[in-house]
Amino acid sequence: MNLDRLETYAQVDRQDMHGEIVRLPDQLEEAYESGWTLPLPASVKTERVVIAGMGGSAIGADLLKGLAEQDCKVPVVTHRDYFLPAWVRGAETLFIASSHSGNTEETLFAYEQALERGCTVLAISTGGELGVRAQRDKLTHWSFSHEGQPRAGVGYSFGLLLAAFARLGLIPDPGEEIEQTVAILREQAQQFEMNIP
Repeated sequence: MNLDRLETYAQVDRQDMHGEIVRLPDQLEEAYESGWTLPLPASVKTERVVIAGMGGSAIGADLLKGLAEQDCKVPVVTHRDYFLPAWVRGAETLFIASSHSGNTEETLFAYEQALERGCTVLAISTGGELGVRAQRDKLTHWSFSHEGQPRAGVGYSFGLLLAAFARLGLIPDPGEEIEQTVAILREQAQQFEMNIP
């Protein structure tokens, strides 16, 4: 296989992961900026955060948790399952349902549980059943547009969560760090151009 032949990429990269990598800084910037304009759930003193997601949709939650651990004023848990722990209840629990497609079975199941237990809920997806249910239940839904694989939409899943946490006062505003990160990612993306030997 000769990676210096541009036609090789079309043969082996059928899901355009190369393009997704190059667009990552744009994703992150767009998600973070839009996260500052979207509506927040009704204000309640948050004592804990549970982010439910599977596969690629949970990657953003893991990144957020790792970044926020030193500064976040409340515990943050990534939930990859159906049944929520018993302590996930009450308005002081912020439950974030993160599903790229909006149709992830485990996340939808956990969403219904969080609803029954009176949690404060924020739904994040490209639409799907999660968007339908959030509208039905008159809950906050942050919608974004991305047609690739969920793992390739990590800029959205991470950037939106980051903005939400900053706006809720759970972490210091990382705006400057985001600008620097986006600039570095754009610079690094040039090294991955297909025409570079």
